[in-house]
Amino acid sequence: MGLFSDKPFTLDRIVRLLITLGVVYLVFLLVRTVQDVLIPFAIAALLAYLIQPLVNILQVRVRIKNRLVAILISLFLIATAFVLFSLTMVPVFVKEIRHVGELVTKMANDAKLNEKVAQYLPEDMSAYVAELAQREDIQAFFNTEKFGEIVINTLRTVVPGVWGLFSGALDIVIGVVGLFIILLYLIFILLDYDTIMEGWKDLLHPSYRTMMIEVVEDFTAAMRGYFRAQALIASICGVLFAVGFEIIDLPLGIVIGLFIGLLNMVPYLQTLGLLPCAFFALVHSLETGRSFWIMMLLVLIVFAVVQAIQDGFLVPKIMGDVTGLNPAVMLLSLSIWGKLLGMLGLIIALPMTFLVSSYYHRFLRFLAKRHQEAMDGETAGQT
Repeated sequence: MGLFSDKPFTLDRIVRLLITLGVVYLVFLLVRTVQDVLIPFAIAALLAYLIQPLVNILQVRVRIKNRLVAILISLFLIATAFVLFSLTMVPVFVKEIRHVGELVTKMANDAKLNEKVAQYLPEDMSAYVAELAQREDIQAFFNTEKFGEIVINTLRTVVPGVWGLFSGALDIVIGVVGLFIILLYLIFILLDYDTIMEGWKDLLHPSYRTMMIEVVEDFTAAMRGYFRAQALIASICGVLFAVGFEIIDLPLGIVIGLFIGLLNMVPYLQTLGLLPCAFFALVHSLETGRSFWIMMLLVLIVFAVVQAIQDGFLVPKIMGDVTGLNPAVMLLSLSIWGKLLGMLGLIIALPMTFLVSSYYHRFLRFLAKRHQEAMDGETAGQT
């Protein structure tokens, strides 16, 4: 069983183990050093994993024999869906941002609006909100003419690893080149997807091959079952939230709803969406004169209804017997991998955590088997 061997820990074996740990550490340092270069490949690999089922459907069910043609059609369909979604959502988003920006500017100069805020919030919090409304950077954020500049500066601060690929005097040109590199990686990976998924086994040492293949098979089954099921659940919940928020007339309701659906990729993380919902409920109340507390009650009802549909129908029907990681473990893995490898760590966090989990469960089964064999041996010796 390779690494699961029950051989005694001799000096030679300890030295080998230390050398192995040293090599792993050096690999980690190397990956950390070149992570900016690896990010496009990691993004392409993740996209290839997600797009592969669509390519297979086109080849098997639509009977498109040429794989390159199937890949190009898949990319065209996805790009078309993205463009249509953007054309539908961006104007709505810009309109709502402009609307909120007008109200923020008005709050900065209207004492009556500040008095209304004080009616809904505690004194310290209402004073803080009034102070925020006076800040130039907050007003600039909701200025649609400067919104693009604000987003770019935010990306530079939040994801410097990614922005390092697109920074410099020729931002646009380098950005297009970066996207083109990702596209090339994606096409090449999809072209040889089956070969890659099978060929890596030949790179393993025979003593570890069986064990590693079993671990990767467990990992693949868990990833395929959990993530695709959770992605479907998150998409449905995002649509339900968007519809619910539009019904209660929450500003930016569709955008916030879809964003909360994205958060739902990590179960129960959607509760963080209450914060922007509370803010926009306050904005709506100040604008229309509607009670803030009634608006918040409606928001909570939407959350409760969607959560009931998710837990009572979607999860049992879609997730079935598929088991995933505990949400706390998923959040911890994102934090640890993100701290270690930056943006690259965030991309590979959940897959690597699932891989470690698969290895650990395989190791536990091996220990249980060895223990049972030892117990059977003792029983046979006594008889």
